[in-house]
Amino acid sequence: MKYLLLLVALSFSAKAQDLELYQKLEFNASNGLNLPYRLLLPEKLEAGKKYPVILLLHGAGERGSDNEKQLVHGAKLFVTEENRKNFPAIVIAPQCPAEGYWASVLVDRATNPFGLSFDYSRPITQPLEAAIELVKKILKEQPADKSRVYITGLSMGGMGTFEAVYRFPKLFAAAAPICGGGDTKLYSRQAAKVPFWIFHGDADAVIDVKESRAMVEKLKSLQAKVKYTEYGGVNHNSWDNAFAEPDFLKWLLGN
Repeated sequence: MKYLLLLVALSFSAKAQDLELYQKLEFNASNGLNLPYRLLLPEKLEAGKKYPVILLLHGAGERGSDNEKQLVHGAKLFVTEENRKNFPAIVIAPQCPAEGYWASVLVDRATNPFGLSFDYSRPITQPLEAAIELVKKILKEQPADKSRVYITGLSMGGMGTFEAVYRFPKLFAAAAPICGGGDTKLYSRQAAKVPFWIFHGDADAVIDVKESRAMVEKLKSLQAKVKYTEYGGVNHNSWDNAFAEPDFLKWLLGN
């Protein structure tokens, strides 16, 4: 029992330490949205060096004012001692408000178990617009490499990843959407110039794996550079597998 309690204590301690590495900030976007966000800077900023920037978009279940929740998924990937040493980067983790959404998706579970309808002809959502504006602000204020901006996201954030690249293809050097989906009808050849690594679990009961498969086929039809990893028997938490891929950061930051 004492050993178990020690493990629990160490676990909470590690989480607290993770949070301390991220600055907790707020951004007042020009569209009127107040966007809380977490910012992680490299452990040591070398004079004259420019660092890659990673935008991390969390899932729908983590919407709200507490932007610490997103550190449960993904953000801890960037704070391990090994990754901080081998892949120093500026990580931006914005918090979507409870009433917002990263992607222009309509959700109707009543008529469809998955109930997702993408349509990029709709206006960009306020949270995504604010997140992109935040990235551009960080690019000006921090020692950032403007040619090395990357994006990854899970669930709703995976959808937002596809849409962000569609709407701002010249901003991103590579993208890693996880269990998301996008508008296959409108996806453009310009957006397909960005390399993708797409992840999904084939047992996902929240977002149909067909959404990712369809995006893979669409991107291939546009001659995109795309990798696809599908996990057998894995449900909606396929981000646990994706963020544990040994080459995840090596691939992302290598583009």
